[in-house]
Amino acid sequence: MPETPRLTLPLLEAAQAQKHVSVNEALARLDTLAAQRAEDLGLTTPPATPADGTLFGIGSGAGGAWAGQDGRMALYLNGGWAFADPWEGWQLYDASTGALALYRSGAWVGGVAGGSPGGALTLSRVIEVEHTLSAGAVSTTPALIPDKAVVLGASARVTQAIAGATSWSLGVSGAPDRYGVGYGVAQGAYAAGVTGQPQAYYGATALTLTAEGGAFSAGAVRLAVHLLEIVPPPA
Repeated sequence: MPETPRLTLPLLEAAQAQKHVSVNEALARLDTLAAQRAEDLGLTTPPATPADGTLFGIGSGAGGAWAGQDGRMALYLNGGWAFADPWEGWQLYDASTGALALYRSGAWVGGVAGGSPGGALTLSRVIEVEHTLSAGAVSTTPALIPDKAVVLGASARVTQAIAGATSWSLGVSGAPDRYGVGYGVAQGAYAAGVTGQPQAYYGATALTLTAEGGAFSAGAVRLAVHLLEIVPPPA
């Protein structure tokens, strides 16, 4: 059956019987692909109970009903899987990351803020982690800030009330208050720290939370680093 070149929508043939079948299939595919939302990009195992009309990006080494479909898009329509090829420049909202992703040079790239004709990119990203505080005066996260990232600021939300301190500061080693001091300890309290000017980091860097008025004994904080990265033109 002939199809459209971009969205692979089925086309009607002359004197075709049961025309509504092709038309309904085309509308279902269009409804899913044109919505510009994917539930996840890079999955290798089909979800067990997908909702009708959902879209997924297939990663390398896929199995099950997605075997042999690496790199393609999987559409769950009318109780079964259909497939389509992504195209250069397609932009989707990736629900698994909460960010936009751009299809470029055969791969999905998240957070593209700008690009050049030769393929260089500026990425705008937010790296988020749920951090359980360790006991003591200072609690250190894993290395959240990538090498050569330019950080605009850091934010946080207390997800489990902090015990043992009356307030806390947020920063990095050597600058423990770079992203603010005096933050609250109750569940729901938040931090929104910006740097006076964008701060470049040369080497992967952790965030530090420093207790004020005591030492941490319990609590959890959702931390986010707001940053820019540069990607050179591809070879």
